[in-house]
Formats: sequence, C-alpha cells, structure tokens
Amino acid sequence: VQLVESGGGLVQAGDSLRLSCAASGRTFSRYSMAWFRQAPGKEREFVAAIRWDSGTTYYADSVKGRFTISRDNAKNTVYLQMNSLKPEETAVYYCAADPGATAWRRSYSYNYWGQGTLVTVSS
Repeated sequence: VQLVESGGGLVQAGDSLRLSCAASGRTFSRYSMAWFRQAPGKEREFVAAIRWDSGTTYYADSVKGRFTISRDNAKNTVYLQMNSLKPEETAVYYCAADPGATAWRRSYSYNYWGQGTLVTVSS
C-alpha cells in the first residue's frame, strides 16, 4: 500500500488543521492506520491510531481531546483533525499503516509509511 499525506501548512497557535492520508490498494479497510510526528531534532512520536477491525481509536495523552483520527474506507483515506494547535506541535506528520499492527503506539508496528506533511504552528 502507498500512502500520501496532505493538508499540512502554516497556522497560528489555537488554529485547526485537518490532515488527510490517501492510501492505494483494495484492502485499505483491513489496515490499521496511525499518525506519528517528528519535530526537528526529536524522535518520531505517536499521535493517534485507529484499528481496522473495531474502529477503536488511541491517542497520545498530549493530544487527547484536541485531535481526532477517523477513516473513510470508501475513499481509502484516514484523517487527523487537529484543534487548538500549539507551537510545540510543529513537526512533520506521518501517516502509517499495517494490517497486522497490534502495538498501536509503536512505530515498529507499521510497515507502510507516507512521505510526511509539514505542520508549522506559529506563536
């Protein structure tokens, strides 16, 4: 499966942004999906995930209540709605996928990655 993120850009603190990740392939509905981010000079960190089977969602504590992950299997797309963005959330946001992911918060669970989309939050 190939993943292509979009929707990044420059916003001000407190603004909202919605990222999209379009996936190729006919079995998208069988892939668990996740968003990770990597700020300059920092390690990649988990943001949110959604299971393919139950639709259960998982969030990093830092984004819980502000970010929402969702998926549209008919469009082969997963979304990340980000509200009340903070300057420290400036990062490249990556979409990840895997049909066998179980450690939802761990990057090693996902074998397929997009190229990333840059989100810059100004103060």
